[in-house]
Amino acid sequence: MGKLSIDQLRERVRGAVVTPDDDAYEEARAVNNAMIDRRPAAVVRCANAGDVMAAVDFARENGLDLAVRGGGHSVPGFGTCDDGVVADLSGMRGVRVDAARRTARAEGGATWGDFNAATYAYGLATTGGIISTTGIGGLTLGGGIGYLCRGLGLSCDNLISADVVTADGRIVVASEEENPDLFWALRGGSGNFGAVTSFEYRLSPVKDIYGGPMLFELDDAATVLRSFAEYIADAPEQLGGFPAFQLAPPLPFIPADRHGDPFALIVACWAGPLDEGERALRAFHDFAPVVAEHVGPMPYPALNSAFDALVPPGLQHYWKANFVTELTDAAIEAHLVHGPKLPAVNSTVHIYPVNGACHRVGAQETAFAYRDANFATVIAGMWPDPADNDANIAWVRDYYEATAPHSEEGGYINFMAEDDQSRIRANYKGNYDRLAEVKRTYDPGNLFHLNQNIQPAA
Repeated sequence: MGKLSIDQLRERVRGAVVTPDDDAYEEARAVNNAMIDRRPAAVVRCANAGDVMAAVDFARENGLDLAVRGGGHSVPGFGTCDDGVVADLSGMRGVRVDAARRTARAEGGATWGDFNAATYAYGLATTGGIISTTGIGGLTLGGGIGYLCRGLGLSCDNLISADVVTADGRIVVASEEENPDLFWALRGGSGNFGAVTSFEYRLSPVKDIYGGPMLFELDDAATVLRSFAEYIADAPEQLGGFPAFQLAPPLPFIPADRHGDPFALIVACWAGPLDEGERALRAFHDFAPVVAEHVGPMPYPALNSAFDALVPPGLQHYWKANFVTELTDAAIEAHLVHGPKLPAVNSTVHIYPVNGACHRVGAQETAFAYRDANFATVIAGMWPDPADNDANIAWVRDYYEATAPHSEEGGYINFMAEDDQSRIRANYKGNYDRLAEVKRTYDPGNLFHLNQNIQPAA
């Protein structure tokens, strides 16, 4: 395999190196999206940062593709590759909390479930995602939208520092004080600049929240969407959550004869004082009659994992996304046409509010450029049977094409599909050229190209 052999790589690393001849290969090469069927030459199950450095060196010196895997949730399958090297960080999941400083340092393969379990014990949290099995790395590097972002900002806004293995095999610290250009680029620039082996986050007092899902009839969907958009514009920033479309899963709080029916819904998260929760959510109940709900006080990690069962490993995935400045009547009409046609109970459409604290960071302060957007929409096509791929991909594309004229040109990088490479410049708006310069500094050969790729500046 070129300058270094697999045996030499095995001697250098602490973790296992899995190749096609090994019994563990089929498990090691799998990612969450079952639509992705790639066969890497080696999967390095990294045990520490030194193993990540070795995997990067091995790929570079042998001229092989390099994929970096954290939680494995990348919809385009960027956590694996054909005939190349996978640096699999999923075994590096430690989280250490410094309660006095209100910070936490987490290894690059940790999930939000790992992170929340560690911080909850101290009554602390930071903005995570919506599914607890999502890796902290991919979510943060792409920006990080979640329940708490209106009050706390994006995940990347709460990043204090990162340890990064760069393309030349070095490990560097990125922060406001050290390598600040790299730190700027990591906060929204995705995996373009290196493999992050640990993240240090700022934490805030959040322990138990008041919230959960509320289901509304489709006949009331227009009112719910319009009312939500108006209300959330200046609602208290402790109020998070989002409107959505969803087929009713077979849950006890939903009438049995409505299981499988399409609904509009709001998933709410009040992170202020618990005794104010019922009043904080009252406006949502006033939008329209609630068919069913599961709302009340709960640990924040319980809400963050509430939908995990709908997104098990092994589904087919195809997603599209846009940022939205204004949820216009025309946009709502497009949602009403396509949202109720959800192809499976796993599929969903979420319209995340990204105002509040997200707007207090300037468009050029981090790589995440859409600081004037009020919503980030994702059309998340997910279903179990590959025989349905053509029809369900068509649903996602038709939905996207109907809403795109009423949206911004760019979308949230973490929701992009493999066929969205042509949108990279639009996704970063005015920040793309600076990102390309940082890319040239830290990865001039584009070793880290299995991502929504930013080309090094010429």
